[in-house]
Amino acid sequence: MHIDNQHFINRELSWLEFNQRVLDEGRSPQVPLLERVKFLAISASNLDEFFQVRVGGLQMLLQEGSHPKDHAGMTPHEQLVAIVARCEQMLSDQYQLLLQDLEPALSQREVTRRNFESLEPEQHNYLENLFRNEIFAIATPMGISSETIYPLLPESTIHLAVRIQSDDNESPERWAIIPLSRPIPRFIVLPSQQGYEYILSEDVAQHFVSEFFPNQQVIECVPFRIMRNADLSVREDLAHDLLSQMEEIIDARKESACARLEIDHQATETMVAILADFFDVSDTCIFRIQGPLALTDWMQLAQIQGFDDLKDDPWPPQDNPQIDLSESIFPQIAKQDILLYHPFDSYEPVVRFIEEAADDPDVLSIKQTLYRTSSNSSIIHALARAARNGKYVTALLELKARFDEARNIEWARSLEKSGVQVIYGVKGLKTHSKVCIVTRREPQGIRRYMHFGTGNYNESTARLYTDISYLTTDPVLGQDTSSLFNAISGFSMLDSFQKLAASPVNLRQFFIEAIDNEIQQQANGKQGHIRAKMNSLLDKKIIEALYVASQKGVTIELNVRGICCLRPGIPGISDNIRVISIVDRYLEHARIYEFANGGDPVITISSADWMCRNLDRRVELLVPVEHPAAKARLSRVLDICMSDNVKGRELIADGSYQKPADSGSPVRAQATLFAESVEQVRQVEQSRTAHFEPYRAAENSH
Repeated sequence: MHIDNQHFINRELSWLEFNQRVLDEGRSPQVPLLERVKFLAISASNLDEFFQVRVGGLQMLLQEGSHPKDHAGMTPHEQLVAIVARCEQMLSDQYQLLLQDLEPALSQREVTRRNFESLEPEQHNYLENLFRNEIFAIATPMGISSETIYPLLPESTIHLAVRIQSDDNESPERWAIIPLSRPIPRFIVLPSQQGYEYILSEDVAQHFVSEFFPNQQVIECVPFRIMRNADLSVREDLAHDLLSQMEEIIDARKESACARLEIDHQATETMVAILADFFDVSDTCIFRIQGPLALTDWMQLAQIQGFDDLKDDPWPPQDNPQIDLSESIFPQIAKQDILLYHPFDSYEPVVRFIEEAADDPDVLSIKQTLYRTSSNSSIIHALARAARNGKYVTALLELKARFDEARNIEWARSLEKSGVQVIYGVKGLKTHSKVCIVTRREPQGIRRYMHFGTGNYNESTARLYTDISYLTTDPVLGQDTSSLFNAISGFSMLDSFQKLAASPVNLRQFFIEAIDNEIQQQANGKQGHIRAKMNSLLDKKIIEALYVASQKGVTIELNVRGICCLRPGIPGISDNIRVISIVDRYLEHARIYEFANGGDPVITISSADWMCRNLDRRVELLVPVEHPAAKARLSRVLDICMSDNVKGRELIADGSYQKPADSGSPVRAQATLFAESVEQVRQVEQSRTAHFEPYRAAENSH
């Protein structure tokens, strides 16, 4: 089979289509009003990171004179041209949504953004006092010129660019920048008797800007912000001290090249030229914005209190009936494997597992990988406490987790002070696997307890992401997991495992062989069937293997949240492949891989997507789930996700997404999964209340 460039979708354009689906949730009138604001803010935040990492990386390739083509046959220049055109349309959609839809609708519900022309006199006086007492006291103008050293302006922050009339005949104008960074709040709440009224800090600073420059004429004052290239990595072959090298990378980002300049559309050509020259940014990465900048800040508005009728009804996480948190968690895991599907199932058992291990006198050791953690992590505190309690504690804390490096460095130092053996990742690889193993002394001997996850050990995001936890005492998995940690901590080669698959050792091989097995099953007269749920599908070899399987008659159903470079529905190539993406209240983050295997299904969970980086350049794990009830639940999750015709969107061959064809009753996967968790708890509680226990007469009564 010949596969050429036209059979692949460009990665960057596929990601932008994902972000459009996020934005479309903000455009949906079926979504509560403040939730729509949230999706708008998420789409803006996503776009910021996209420019920092992906666009910044492409710009670096051009600067280096490198012109490699991607799987779709596009050069870096061609990709940047296509990205800019698509982003201009996306920005137009974002601001049309904010200015013409959300703000008018919010104002009708007494959530109103004000400008100075619409203020009441007492509100104007309030802002004048606030400016003089706070903004003026905090903000400091920085004069700039062609001789000025590039200032380390905080990226993403709103700044004012100011042109000032000068008395100098040789230089009739001067320029200055006023940063409006923290602690100046972006949203300034106004005194009001009519609900929630606010004004933006840049509007206030602009209105009173002349007070920064007494006795001088301000010609122009406009807000702008920059995004810097964050696609920087440490040279690990030269890094004898990884921690200090990562600190240098964090510092380098503060002065890296400008990947994007946003400026108010009212800025003159003179002002745009000044800033473009000063920050050395090309015309293609300058965006004139017709509205307030930095829409990611609107997440603050989405979270205002007192407007619950404009938000989603709560879906509280359920206490999975397999676990009784009033009892020790260890005998419950020893009794049977336990599978949790967060956030429908509470994350509390995972936290309890590690906290109880820290305090249990029978626990001898705890070994855990940490990629991204919460800012005040109970899990980190438990590991430190365990070490102080005399347990042998090893934490592999990945310093190379992008945008979490600073936090992880801080946690690493704190854990080391508590006596934890901290490993700063593996040279040349990112450790992305999610695993914790607890060794416990019991009457029958040593037993290993494991938690495997598809998501980070982060209590905050566990309430926002869909992820899987698998708790088990399987002795073979225990031996494999111990071997993994020994290899990592001892800098030895990863050996083959009995049950686990791991990258970069044999994870790719596992997937290719599993796909080939479905082709063989199909050839033997048994229906080959592959179902997979993941965040992204980019790997060329995996895509080619799926194309071959499709041509051989294997049915392939994929639930891919974000980037998908595979084109389904190409005649003779991918007729048997269907791809669904779900964007809903929670971020879809779980990875499940199911292979029919001739009627004896193999079902696995993993920390890895089908991406080259996951399969070749990271330490990832794939875990077989063998407990019948756990397998059944994972299969049920795949059933529901592939049936979603409310929030699901189907990928078609041209790279666009559309609502799935009408298949009868509406199915919203996340709502269904939440309802099933609630029903599971209800049935257990009902069975308990239905059990009658009569009072018996006391033995000595007469």
